[in-house]
Amino acid sequence: MRARIYQPAKTAMQSGLAKTKTWILEFPSASAREVDPLMGWTSSSDTQAQVRLSFDSKEAALAYAEAKGLEVQVSEPHKRKPNVRPRGYGENFAPDRRGAWTH
Repeated sequence: MRARIYQPAKTAMQSGLAKTKTWILEFPSASAREVDPLMGWTSSSDTQAQVRLSFDSKEAALAYAEAKGLEVQVSEPHKRKPNVRPRGYGENFAPDRRGAWTH
């Protein structure tokens, strides 16, 4: 059984880096989803696709996969350079601020 280990990226609604520090181990779907004709719900007979385990480090996730005999694919995250402007928003409250508070 093949599993995927990755570090999730931040969502479009996030400005911070919350929930991006952990590593996730999840299984791909082995069968296609089916639409229930009466209710219109989607379902699948594959219960492994519902499993999503989180770990504090990549090494812990790899150790778990090795202990369980899982074949894994590791996706390394693309690190971004932090966008911190010097004297940005915090300058409004600095004691050595230049100029008067206007609004």
